[in-house]
Amino acid sequence: MEKVEKIDPYHDGRSKEEQVESMFDSIAPAYDFMNSAMTMGLHRLWLKRLVAGVCGNRVIDLATGTGDVAIAIAKARPGTKITGLDLSEGMLAKAREKAGKNGMDISFAQCDCIATGLPQGCADDVTVAYGVRNYADILAGLKEMHRLLCPEGKVHILELSVPTNPFVRPLYNFYTKFIIPVAGRIMSRDVRAYSYLPESIAAAPQGKKMASLLQSAGFTDPIVRPFTFGVCTLYTATKKC
Repeated sequence: MEKVEKIDPYHDGRSKEEQVESMFDSIAPAYDFMNSAMTMGLHRLWLKRLVAGVCGNRVIDLATGTGDVAIAIAKARPGTKITGLDLSEGMLAKAREKAGKNGMDISFAQCDCIATGLPQGCADDVTVAYGVRNYADILAGLKEMHRLLCPEGKVHILELSVPTNPFVRPLYNFYTKFIIPVAGRIMSRDVRAYSYLPESIAAAPQGKKMASLLQSAGFTDPIVRPFTFGVCTLYTATKKC
Protein backbone atom coordinates (compact mmCIF):
# COMPACT_ATOMS: atom_id res chain seq x y z
CA MET A 1 0.00 0.00 0.00
CA GLU A 2 1.27 3.47 -0.87
CA LYS A 3 2.00 5.68 2.12
CA VAL A 4 -0.66 8.35 2.64
CA GLU A 5 2.00 11.08 2.54
CA LYS A 6 2.59 10.14 -1.12
CA ILE A 7 -1.09 10.45 -2.04
CA ASP A 8 -2.04 13.94 -3.14
CA PRO A 9 -5.25 15.46 -4.52
CA TYR A 10 -4.30 16.58 -8.02
CA HIS A 11 -1.10 14.77 -9.09
CA ASP A 12 0.15 17.97 -10.72
CA GLY A 13 3.73 18.09 -9.46
CA ARG A 14 3.19 20.60 -6.66
CA SER A 15 4.03 19.70 -3.07
CA LYS A 16 1.34 17.94 -1.06
CA GLU A 17 0.99 21.02 1.15
CA GLU A 18 0.28 23.22 -1.89
CA GLN A 19 -2.24 20.77 -3.33
CA VAL A 20 -4.05 20.29 -0.02
CA GLU A 21 -4.25 24.05 0.47
CA SER A 22 -5.70 24.49 -3.03
CA MET A 23 -8.16 21.63 -2.52
CA PHE A 24 -9.58 23.00 0.71
CA ASP A 25 -9.73 26.53 -0.69
CA SER A 26 -11.76 25.05 -3.56
CA ILE A 27 -14.22 23.02 -1.47
CA ALA A 28 -14.58 25.45 1.47
CA PRO A 29 -18.04 26.75 0.40
CA ALA A 30 -19.47 23.20 0.26
CA TYR A 31 -17.39 21.63 3.03
CA ASP A 32 -19.88 21.80 5.92
CA PHE A 33 -22.75 20.49 3.81
CA MET A 34 -20.65 17.64 2.43
CA ASN A 35 -19.32 16.77 5.88
CA SER A 36 -22.87 16.37 7.16
CA ALA A 37 -24.09 14.54 4.08
CA MET A 38 -21.29 12.03 3.71
CA THR A 39 -21.29 11.10 7.44
CA MET A 40 -25.10 11.17 7.61
CA GLY A 41 -24.80 13.59 10.50
CA LEU A 42 -22.74 11.20 12.62
CA HIS A 43 -19.82 13.65 12.68
CA ARG A 44 -21.72 15.57 15.37
CA LEU A 45 -21.70 12.53 17.66
CA TRP A 46 -18.00 11.89 17.00
CA LEU A 47 -17.24 15.56 17.71
CA LYS A 48 -18.98 15.33 21.10
CA ARG A 49 -16.76 12.37 22.01
CA LEU A 50 -13.65 14.37 21.19
CA VAL A 51 -14.79 17.51 23.04
CA ALA A 52 -15.71 15.48 26.14
CA GLY A 53 -12.05 14.57 26.62
CA VAL A 54 -10.72 18.13 26.49
CA CYS A 55 -10.01 19.38 30.01
CA GLY A 56 -7.38 22.14 29.79
CA ASN A 57 -7.71 25.91 29.56
CA ARG A 58 -5.42 26.36 26.52
CA VAL A 59 -6.39 24.48 23.38
CA ILE A 60 -4.80 24.43 19.95
CA ASP A 61 -7.01 22.99 17.20
CA LEU A 62 -4.86 21.97 14.26
CA ALA A 63 -6.30 21.59 10.75
CA THR A 64 -9.24 23.51 12.18
CA GLY A 65 -10.97 23.78 8.80
CA THR A 66 -14.26 25.64 9.16
CA GLY A 67 -13.85 25.71 12.93
CA ASP A 68 -16.30 23.03 14.09
CA VAL A 69 -14.00 21.60 16.77
CA ALA A 70 -12.84 24.99 18.03
CA ILE A 71 -16.42 26.31 18.24
CA ALA A 72 -17.69 23.15 19.97
CA ILE A 73 -14.95 23.43 22.60
CA ALA A 74 -15.70 27.13 23.11
CA LYS A 75 -19.37 26.29 23.70
CA ALA A 76 -18.60 23.42 26.08
CA ARG A 77 -15.82 25.21 27.98
CA PRO A 78 -16.46 28.97 28.19
CA GLY A 79 -13.33 30.96 29.00
CA THR A 80 -10.97 28.47 27.34
CA LYS A 81 -8.27 30.07 25.20
CA ILE A 82 -8.61 28.45 21.78
CA THR A 83 -6.37 28.83 18.75
CA GLY A 84 -7.41 27.33 15.43
CA LEU A 85 -4.73 26.78 12.78
CA ASP A 86 -5.12 25.66 9.17
CA LEU A 87 -3.28 25.64 5.87
CA SER A 88 -6.29 26.91 3.91
CA GLU A 89 -7.30 30.55 4.11
CA GLY A 90 -10.58 29.66 2.40
CA MET A 91 -11.50 27.31 5.24
CA LEU A 92 -10.36 29.84 7.85
CA ALA A 93 -12.62 32.50 6.37
CA LYS A 94 -15.58 30.16 6.95
CA ALA A 95 -14.34 29.45 10.49
CA ARG A 96 -14.11 33.14 11.37
CA GLU A 97 -17.58 33.75 9.95
CA LYS A 98 -19.11 30.90 11.97
CA ALA A 99 -17.31 31.87 15.18
CA GLY A 100 -18.48 35.46 14.76
CA LYS A 101 -22.10 34.41 14.31
CA ASN A 102 -21.82 32.31 17.47
CA GLY A 103 -20.19 35.13 19.43
CA MET A 104 -17.05 33.06 20.03
CA ASP A 105 -13.69 34.69 20.76
CA ILE A 106 -11.42 32.24 18.94
CA SER A 107 -8.08 33.09 17.34
CA PHE A 108 -7.72 31.66 13.82
CA ALA A 109 -4.49 31.80 11.84
CA GLN A 110 -3.05 30.31 8.65
CA CYS A 111 0.05 28.14 8.98
CA ASP A 112 1.56 24.76 8.22
CA CYS A 113 0.43 22.56 11.11
CA ILE A 114 3.63 20.54 10.92
CA ALA A 115 5.66 23.63 11.84
CA THR A 116 3.39 26.12 13.60
CA GLY A 117 6.08 28.39 15.02
CA LEU A 118 4.18 28.60 18.33
CA PRO A 119 6.09 28.39 21.65
CA GLN A 120 6.89 25.01 23.16
CA GLY A 121 4.48 23.84 25.88
CA CYS A 122 1.86 26.49 25.09
CA ALA A 123 -1.19 24.16 25.14
CA ASP A 124 -2.94 21.89 27.61
CA ASP A 125 -4.79 20.07 24.81
CA VAL A 126 -4.12 19.72 21.09
CA THR A 127 -6.98 18.59 18.88
CA VAL A 128 -7.20 17.69 15.21
CA ALA A 129 -10.19 16.29 13.32
CA TYR A 130 -9.91 14.69 9.88
CA GLY A 131 -6.63 16.43 9.17
CA VAL A 132 -3.73 14.12 10.01
CA ARG A 133 -3.99 12.08 6.82
CA ASN A 134 -3.49 15.30 4.84
CA TYR A 135 -0.10 15.98 6.42
CA ALA A 136 2.95 15.72 4.18
CA ASP A 137 4.75 14.04 7.10
CA ILE A 138 2.51 12.51 9.76
CA LEU A 139 5.25 11.69 12.25
CA ALA A 140 6.59 15.25 12.01
CA GLY A 141 3.06 16.52 12.61
CA LEU A 142 2.67 14.35 15.70
CA LYS A 143 6.03 15.54 17.02
CA GLU A 144 4.86 19.13 16.59
CA MET A 145 1.72 18.32 18.61
CA HIS A 146 3.96 16.85 21.32
CA ARG A 147 6.15 19.98 21.30
CA LEU A 148 3.15 22.29 21.65
CA LEU A 149 1.81 20.47 24.69
CA CYS A 150 2.77 21.16 28.28
CA PRO A 151 3.72 18.22 30.52
CA GLU A 152 0.66 16.02 31.16
CA GLY A 153 -1.04 17.67 28.18
CA LYS A 154 -3.17 15.52 25.89
CA VAL A 155 -3.60 15.10 22.17
CA HIS A 156 -7.00 14.20 20.68
CA ILE A 157 -7.05 13.02 17.06
CA LEU A 158 -10.33 12.24 15.32
CA GLU A 159 -9.85 10.55 11.96
CA LEU A 160 -11.89 8.65 9.42
CA SER A 161 -10.93 5.00 9.14
CA VAL A 162 -11.72 1.81 7.26
CA PRO A 163 -14.03 -0.63 9.11
CA THR A 164 -12.72 -4.15 9.58
CA ASN A 165 -16.14 -5.78 10.04
CA PRO A 166 -16.61 -8.13 7.02
CA PHE A 167 -20.30 -7.22 6.74
CA VAL A 168 -19.84 -3.46 7.00
CA ARG A 169 -16.72 -3.08 4.84
CA PRO A 170 -18.33 -3.90 1.42
CA LEU A 171 -21.02 -1.26 2.05
CA TYR A 172 -18.37 1.21 3.20
CA ASN A 173 -16.25 0.54 0.10
CA PHE A 174 -19.17 1.10 -2.25
CA TYR A 175 -20.25 4.27 -0.44
CA THR A 176 -16.80 5.86 -0.31
CA LYS A 177 -15.63 4.83 -3.78
CA PHE A 178 -18.79 5.65 -5.73
CA ILE A 179 -21.39 7.69 -3.83
CA ILE A 180 -19.13 10.22 -2.10
CA PRO A 181 -17.01 11.10 -5.20
CA VAL A 182 -20.11 11.65 -7.33
CA ALA A 183 -21.83 13.77 -4.68
CA GLY A 184 -18.61 15.70 -4.14
CA ARG A 185 -18.26 16.53 -7.83
CA ILE A 186 -21.83 17.79 -7.94
CA MET A 187 -21.74 19.87 -4.76
CA SER A 188 -18.15 21.14 -4.71
CA ARG A 189 -17.40 21.05 -8.45
CA ASP A 190 -13.95 19.75 -7.59
CA VAL A 191 -13.42 16.55 -9.60
CA ARG A 192 -10.56 15.19 -7.49
CA ALA A 193 -11.24 16.31 -3.91
CA TYR A 194 -13.76 13.64 -2.98
CA SER A 195 -11.89 10.91 -4.84
CA TYR A 196 -8.78 11.81 -2.86
CA LEU A 197 -10.80 11.40 0.35
CA PRO A 198 -11.31 7.60 0.26
CA GLU A 199 -7.81 7.10 -1.17
CA SER A 200 -6.24 8.97 1.74
CA ILE A 201 -8.43 7.24 4.34
CA ALA A 202 -7.47 3.79 3.04
CA ALA A 203 -3.74 4.60 3.07
CA ALA A 204 -3.60 6.40 6.42
CA PRO A 205 -2.12 4.66 9.49
CA GLN A 206 -4.96 3.31 11.62
CA GLY A 207 -5.50 1.54 14.92
CA LYS A 208 -2.29 0.07 16.34
CA LYS A 209 -0.19 1.72 13.60
CA MET A 210 -1.39 5.19 14.60
CA ALA A 211 -0.87 4.34 18.28
CA SER A 212 2.70 3.26 17.45
CA LEU A 213 3.34 6.55 15.62
CA LEU A 214 2.08 8.49 18.66
CA GLN A 215 4.60 6.63 20.81
CA SER A 216 7.36 7.31 18.28
CA ALA A 217 6.49 11.02 18.55
CA GLY A 218 7.04 10.87 22.32
CA PHE A 219 3.51 10.29 23.61
CA THR A 220 2.56 7.70 26.20
CA ASP A 221 -0.61 5.76 26.96
CA PRO A 222 -2.18 5.94 23.48
CA ILE A 223 -5.83 4.92 23.45
CA VAL A 224 -7.72 3.88 20.30
CA ARG A 225 -11.52 4.28 20.29
CA PRO A 226 -13.34 3.22 17.09
CA PHE A 227 -16.84 4.63 16.49
CA THR A 228 -19.74 3.53 14.29
CA PHE A 229 -18.45 0.13 13.16
CA GLY A 230 -14.95 1.61 12.78
CA VAL A 231 -15.64 4.29 10.16
CA CYS A 232 -14.19 6.88 12.53
CA THR A 233 -11.57 6.56 15.27
CA LEU A 234 -10.56 8.76 18.19
CA TYR A 235 -6.92 8.55 19.26
CA THR A 236 -5.79 10.09 22.55
CA ALA A 237 -2.38 10.15 24.18
CA THR A 238 -0.47 12.04 26.89
CA LYS A 239 2.77 13.99 27.01
CA LYS A 240 4.53 12.94 30.19
CA CYS A 241 6.91 15.16 32.17
